[in-house]
Amino acid sequence: MSTVDIPGDSPEQSTAARPDTRTRSGRAWAYCGVVAGVAGIAGIQASMGISATYDPDSAGDAVAIMTVLEGQRTALVVTHILLSVCAIAMLVFAAGLARRLAARLPAGSAAPGTAAFGLVLTSATCVLGTGLTTEVVYGLGSGELVPEFAVFVGHWVATIPWLWIGTGLTGLAVAAAAPRSGAAPRWIGWVAGLLGALTLLVGLSPLQYLAGFVGPLLLLVLAIGFAFGDRAHA
Repeated sequence: MSTVDIPGDSPEQSTAARPDTRTRSGRAWAYCGVVAGVAGIAGIQASMGISATYDPDSAGDAVAIMTVLEGQRTALVVTHILLSVCAIAMLVFAAGLARRLAARLPAGSAAPGTAAFGLVLTSATCVLGTGLTTEVVYGLGSGELVPEFAVFVGHWVATIPWLWIGTGLTGLAVAAAAPRSGAAPRWIGWVAGLLGALTLLVGLSPLQYLAGFVGPLLLLVLAIGFAFGDRAHA
């Protein structure tokens, strides 16, 4: 018995006719990384305005520190918003980066997971670093905040959000993956390796806060690289 072809597109024709949106929509994760990098750099800079515990006129005096910190509430709020945006956008970038590397590396490679986990660790650090904002912003000036707690918050904000050591691990993972299977352009691998090693080294040292200067820059460079400089690997 002969078969009758029903008019219509074959699977091959349908696939061929379907527009390829991978290049256009597949970069959203990288754009999120750009947002995270910019917000991270701006958030770290904003946190430098929360200097009550290091002010020569108030250092060592809990009441004086609380008074100075009250005038820095705007910096507290700005830091909170920027680093919170950074934390959320960074998670999207982490997921996209892991998928991007896994698609081009041999099955079972540890690089995609390592790269993502470094960013997840940093995202959690940003969230925890701004976790006391509500307590201190609404507590300052109310007469309900203990001065010693204000001192603690001042040190907390100047410490925890700066611990970007996890991005160093991400950079090294990308650097290790770049030369293999076209996982990333070589220039991204070189930059990721250099900035990743520097971030990891300062993060492991007693100068760990310096990772807050290098880590956001590494994140931004990686994101820009994958968003705009990776055309041949879309």
